Amino acid sequence: MFDITLVQVFDFVGTLAFAISGIRLASAKKFDLFGAYVVGVTTAIGGGTMRDMMLGVSPFWMTNMFYLICSAIALLWVIVFRKLLVRQDNTWFLFDTIGLALFTVTGIEKTITTIGPSGEHFPFWTAIIMGTITGAGGGVLRDVFINEVPLIFRKEIYALACVIGGIAYYICHHLGLDSTLSAIICGITVVLMRLLAVKYKLHLPIIKGEE
Repeated sequence: MFDITLVQVFDFVGTLAFAISGIRLASAKKFDLFGAYVVGVTTAIGGGTMRDMMLGVSPFWMTNMFYLICSAIALLWVIVFRKLLVRQDNTWFLFDTIGLALFTVTGIEKTITTIGPSGEHFPFWTAIIMGTITGAGGGVLRDVFINEVPLIFRKEIYALACVIGGIAYYICHHLGLDSTLSAIICGITVVLMRLLAVKYKLHLPIIKGEE
């Protein structure tokens, strides 16, 4: 019961964090309130929706309107603290990183507890991919909506941080650690990877075309 509660907390906090990050960027593009809300909702539920469709289950937000309400709270938060958020350039990065980490965890947790079409649980490599999609998918849709090149296609380590976090979860699981501790270590790993990547400008090699 505690594990389920922890995942729900991660899911809700991640939703709020991602929605704030999306609305914050939409406000910088001078979107109206409805447009900013749509971007926030898309950022918050986009990755999880893609995950659920691939897992063959109903998208989570269609049976629980809390996610839409949570995004509305995020919009109100940005309106109330607009000046503070605008002055702090690292605010978007903070909320985006938190959402990325928490959604990676919830994506992995949901996948390993979902029964596949064959009546068996999905393999762990699938869980890592679904965790990555859950974490990074909403950000891709957000960037498309605000007419920016998606962050995962730029030189910063973004989706790769989710993959490394998923591998950390698998190692913890393989060592016999309980799911709560595995989830915490996974989330911390994602956050640390993002922080290190930005601080030390870590990135993958860039493919160059013909010159």
